[in-house]
Amino acid sequence: MTDSDAATNDLAEITTFGYERARDELVNVVKMLEQGGMDLDDSLTLWERGEALATRCEEHLAGARKRVEDALSRREIGDEQ
Repeated sequence: MTDSDAATNDLAEITTFGYERARDELVNVVKMLEQGGMDLDDSLTLWERGEALATRCEEHLAGARKRVEDALSRREIGDEQ
C-alpha cells in the first residue's frame, strides 16, 4: 500500500465518525498545524484530513438541523389540528 492509498483509507474512515470524534480530531489537527514544524507534504496531508473532518462535522450538524426542523414542523401541524 502506498502513502497515497493509506491517506485515502484514512479519509474514507472519517465518514464513519460521529460528531464528537470528528470535532475532537479536528481540534487536534488545527493545534498540530498551528504548531508548525512539519514538512510541506505532512502539512498538506494533515490539512486534507482537517478538511474531511470539518465536512463530517458539517454533515452531522446539517442532519441535526433537519431533525429539529422536522420536529418543529410536526408540532406546528399538530397545533393546527
